[in-house]
Amino acid sequence: MRTPATGPVGPSLLGELDVFLLNEGTHTRLGECLGAHLIEVGGVAGTWFAVWAPSATAVSVVGDWNGWQEGAAPLHARERSGIWERFLPGVGQGARYRYALRTPSGEVVEKIDPVACHHSQAPLHESIVWNLDYTWGDQAWTGARQGIDARRAPLSIYEVHLGSWRRVPEEGDRPLSYREIAGPLAEHARQLGFTHVELMPVMEHPFYGSWGYHVTGYFAPTSRYGTPQDLMALVDTLHQAGLGVIFDWVPAHFPRDDWALASYDGTYLYEHADPRQGQHPEWGSRIFNYGRHEVRAFLISSALHFAERFHADGLRVDGVASMLYLDYGRGNDPGGWVPNRHGGNENLEAVAFLRQLNDALAREVPHLVTIAEESTSWPMVTRATAAGGLGFGLKWDLGWMHDTLRHLARDPIHRRFHHGEMTFRGLYAFQEAYVLPLSHDEVVHGKGALLAKMHGDPWRRFAGMRLLLAWMWAQPGKKLLFMGGEFGQEREWNHDMSLDWHLLHQPAHAQLQLLVGELNRLHRETPALHQLDSDPRGFEWLEADDADQGVLAFLRLGEAGAAPVVCVFNTTPLPRKNYRVGVAQAGRYRELLNTDAHDFGGSGQGNLGGVTATPVGWKQRPLSLNLTVPPLGAVFLELVQP
Repeated sequence: MRTPATGPVGPSLLGELDVFLLNEGTHTRLGECLGAHLIEVGGVAGTWFAVWAPSATAVSVVGDWNGWQEGAAPLHARERSGIWERFLPGVGQGARYRYALRTPSGEVVEKIDPVACHHSQAPLHESIVWNLDYTWGDQAWTGARQGIDARRAPLSIYEVHLGSWRRVPEEGDRPLSYREIAGPLAEHARQLGFTHVELMPVMEHPFYGSWGYHVTGYFAPTSRYGTPQDLMALVDTLHQAGLGVIFDWVPAHFPRDDWALASYDGTYLYEHADPRQGQHPEWGSRIFNYGRHEVRAFLISSALHFAERFHADGLRVDGVASMLYLDYGRGNDPGGWVPNRHGGNENLEAVAFLRQLNDALAREVPHLVTIAEESTSWPMVTRATAAGGLGFGLKWDLGWMHDTLRHLARDPIHRRFHHGEMTFRGLYAFQEAYVLPLSHDEVVHGKGALLAKMHGDPWRRFAGMRLLLAWMWAQPGKKLLFMGGEFGQEREWNHDMSLDWHLLHQPAHAQLQLLVGELNRLHRETPALHQLDSDPRGFEWLEADDADQGVLAFLRLGEAGAAPVVCVFNTTPLPRKNYRVGVAQAGRYRELLNTDAHDFGGSGQGNLGGVTATPVGWKQRPLSLNLTVPPLGAVFLELVQP
């Protein structure tokens, strides 16, 4: 907590440097000097308020202690900075408040505090004075994570929507609180071997059906599940269970609710004034003005706030593609968007902001990995900003996801004509550092559950699901699986309902979950399956062209000394016996994994624990393995005896 000093209008947490950095757009910790802070001045306890509203002609705090009367607690303008501030004695923890702002037109509007760390639940639309004191117990985790390279480490992410992971049917089917979900979630993800849990946006949002992607409180966890300290306890529990935590963060847009950020001081403050730049045509939301210095400082401070205050290990940045293109979602209407100064459709201000964001995070919290949800071919998303990139640590590979799901939804008899859907990724797999996502977006809006996308009768659907998961875990790239995918949720995700945990009483679903745990174990314990995920040295095709038999095979390699792993896949329901795969190294290849094993619900066809390379040359390699590749199955084989 900062110590108040004497400012131009009395006690203040804002120094002259704070004002300068805010107006310059380089302040990274606005949460420490704007908003509401419990302090003592001359032995008197109270709350210091500060808000950026440069076009307001008057600002006051209205709250439950002054009858919500506009003008009862006026703030003072901080010279020409655009900041209004004041210390109010006697206002304490839990006080509810809003800012009453008189706009240039003379209208008075009441707004929540953009930098408040706690808000009431909708529909009250009140900010809450709150401290962020918490005693952490995750020192072993935070110490160990320093210096870890996310691109070379095993990274397997379990994506979770807190409100629908598990509910309490005995109490009106209510969601679990942060503290209630902490233990069960940590145990579930730990037992299945995931390395990280990614939380869909937990920042305050008024509309539950937005899943958190329409944020109004960029410094506040949603109070639906408890207090900020309750979220800290959830993160603490996950860390102590050996699990990293990634927060979904949304700097691309914000809702147009008139009590929040939209037209905050009666002007287009956080958003562009021109609707062709300031309004999102698809989402009905407002777009941040990335060219405004104070807006950049606000967003970067929000990211650092969750990284530092809530001990985040990563931020998944939502909607990056929508930020990068001025014509995103605007069709072919040349008058529907504003070209940049060079006449192009690239949003140069957003590009500069993303680089500034990633540079600031790399400097201030070097352990943090940023992950871009970027769905286009924008170049160098995961390259360093010094090299002309955007500076992200990782990027979602949405092309891989679409191609793979499209292929496995086809009748196997037709797959030979679309074999390239499974191999196309090889052309670009190392242009960026990728995460392979099977996310919430693929199991909503009529798309059905992952299991339902697989073709055929129930046996084939489960076999296809096992094949899909093995294909993802074997590919170069980090892994992300949305909750429910681990046990084969049969219906598409509904944010108002719990996952169908009762399905685990059925053997096929329990066996699928067993496979996910085994894939995660191999991913962590086998260097060849993670060390060179972003390096072309870590991958070699062994069989990419056998469309007629529907077989694919590749080699995964790690650093020097790591045993290579041969990964073979059969996308047809016919077993491929005496199938040769060429290899370069002699020795015994132990069968690490067979998705057709009885334990996983398969037919039990395999290679009796492994095979030995024979001196039969095959496909430009001096040796080969004679394999049984099971129907709709995958086998991983590790060289154990050279």
